[in-house]
Amino acid sequence: QTARVRRIAHDIIGQVGVFRPDAAHWKWEVNVLKSDELNAYCAAGGKIAVYSGLIERLNLTDDELAAVMGHEIAHALREHSREAMSQVLAQQLGVAVLAAALKLNNVGQDLMDKAATLAIQLPNSREKELEADRIGLELTARAGYDPRAAISVWKKMMAHTGGQPPEFLSTHPNPASRLQDIEAHLPRVLPLYEEAQHKPKRSG
Repeated sequence: QTARVRRIAHDIIGQVGVFRPDAAHWKWEVNVLKSDELNAYCAAGGKIAVYSGLIERLNLTDDELAAVMGHEIAHALREHSREAMSQVLAQQLGVAVLAAALKLNNVGQDLMDKAATLAIQLPNSREKELEADRIGLELTARAGYDPRAAISVWKKMMAHTGGQPPEFLSTHPNPASRLQDIEAHLPRVLPLYEEAQHKPKRSG
């Protein structure tokens, strides 16, 4: 599993310079974590982890695995986790200052914090997810993996998770909305995939 994941990651990493030239020089690390969780991540700086449960329980093809990693690598390229942390800290500070000015008790401050989360954090988080989907599509297509696999992998994920919260209360887009957005962007990246089919894979 680790060798397979590293091979696919290697192909995708070879394309990151299109979006962020300095990322080509990150100290990339790719590992598989033994866990039943359906999860994968790429931390800022290029530390990739794919959970074995994701590969095994969803029976992912190489194209589907590339779709997942392309999405996670896109988050790292855009430093979405760092942006989110800064946003949370700024929100908490703003709520605390406003609560003090209005002389709110803990309950009032908690309600204000929840309102701020709904109004600011969640829509931004959903937009980051869609951005990662779109960048991930292009990364995988340029690396020679079929970007249409993004549709099948999210459908597999939906079948296993089911019962997700409504879109306005979720940091991830509504599954149907997400699939529609992916399908809308496929015509843009499919020519890149076709072109990549005629190029030799990077060695390494």
